[in-house]
Amino acid sequence: MERLRVAVVSEDPLARGGLAARVAGAPGLALAAELAPAEVTAAALAEARAAAVAWDLGAGDGRGPELREAAAAAPLVALLAREGQAGGALAAGAAGVLSRDAPAPRLAAALLAAAQGLVALEPDLARAWLRAPPPSESDAVLTPRERQVLGLVALGLTNHAIADRLGVAERTAKFHVESILGKLGAQTRAEAVAEGMRRGLLAV
Repeated sequence: MERLRVAVVSEDPLARGGLAARVAGAPGLALAAELAPAEVTAAALAEARAAAVAWDLGAGDGRGPELREAAAAAPLVALLAREGQAGGALAAGAAGVLSRDAPAPRLAAALLAAAQGLVALEPDLARAWLRAPPPSESDAVLTPRERQVLGLVALGLTNHAIADRLGVAERTAKFHVESILGKLGAQTRAEAVAEGMRRGLLAV
């Protein structure tokens, strides 16, 4: 089985080296490149043949244009120094958020999931964010069916899997997902999940 080529990004050279070592030693992964944030472009990722990105946010907020460009070019997992960075990273297009000290097997699982179009969240963070919030006016933004579909998107289901789960045609599931993206002002499924969390539209 071909290993997933991963570019690692960090402002701190020591952190970047440590992350590179974790990626190189993780099952199913291969190190494609070590980059500072200022070096990250779609062209640089393409030249390195990176199929995914592991980005150590360090002291940043996850909202920089470099992270957004990288997330648009390849599935990206953001490694958090603090929980408050998660929202910005997901809104910028990250397909996953993990603690920056996540062990290599968990990092590999998140990157491989992101490469398959799934959303990967740190377990403690997922439980906190997906806990049912008090009722609010924001609940009216989406229809009940759209909220159901958003919950399935948050679980990482594809349109085909959502259609199977709901017993509808795949084009109907796609219509619901596109409607959700439009209503929440999201460009990607990960952004929709992040915005749904922010507005209290997701619950377990």
